[in-house]
Amino acid sequence: MGGLRKSFDGRLVLDDINLDVPSGQIVGIIGQSRGGKTTLMRCVNLLEQPEHGTITIGDETIFADGKVACRDLAKLRQRVGMVFQRFNLFPHLTAVENVVLAQMHAAGIGERDAVACAVRLLTRVGLTKRAMAYPEQMSGGEQQRVAIARALALGPTVLLFDEPTSALDPESTGEVLRVMRELAADGMTMILVTHELPFAREVSDWVVFIDGGRIIEQGTAADVLDRPREARTAAYVARYASPG
Repeated sequence: MGGLRKSFDGRLVLDDINLDVPSGQIVGIIGQSRGGKTTLMRCVNLLEQPEHGTITIGDETIFADGKVACRDLAKLRQRVGMVFQRFNLFPHLTAVENVVLAQMHAAGIGERDAVACAVRLLTRVGLTKRAMAYPEQMSGGEQQRVAIARALALGPTVLLFDEPTSALDPESTGEVLRVMRELAADGMTMILVTHELPFAREVSDWVVFIDGGRIIEQGTAADVLDRPREARTAAYVARYASPG
C-alpha cells in the first residue's frame, strides 16, 4: 500500500501510510489506541475506504486514485480473511456449524463439502474433540481458534487479526500463537494489530509502530522492540513493557 490517507469527521486518522507486506510474512502493527492501526488493517479489505493512496494485494490493485478498483468485494473478503477480537461466532451454532455456515453463505459451497472442510480445519487448529461444542461451552482460546478455522475455510491468501489475544488468558494466548506459527510455516500472509508487545515479539517477522496516523518506525521485532531508533517508539515500548 502506498500514500494511504483516511479521515473521520475531519480528523486525519491515516496520513501517508506506505507499507509492503511480503508474501508468507507476519506483520505486527502496534501503537496507542486511536492511533490508526485498526483503521489501517480495515482498509486492507476495504471495510474502511481510504480517501487517497493505493492498495495492492498480490498482483491486483483493489484501490487507487480515490476509488475502489476491486470489482467484487465479496470475493476480496474471501481472499483477505479477518479474525476479530471478540470472535463473532454465532452462539446458537456449534463449532463445526459456524465454520460450515461461512462456506455455504459466503462461497456457495455445498453442505457435504463444507462439513468435510470444517472438520479438517478444526482438526488443524487442535479442536477435533470440540467440533460439536457451542461457543458458551468453549474457552476464549478455543473460540478464537474456531474463528481462525472459519476464516481459513474461505481460502484466504491474507489473514487479518484485530487484537486476537486481548480477551484471552496466557494459556489461551499460547494456543492462538501456536496456530499462527503453524499457519506462517505453511506460508500464510498475516497482518496483526495488537497492543500486547510480548505477543507481537513472539509472532511477528516485522513490526510497525503507528502513532498519530503515521508510521513512526518499522523493522524486525528485535529492532523495534529492543533497539528502537525513534524517541516516540522508545517511550511507547518502555510504557507497555513495564508491569501494570
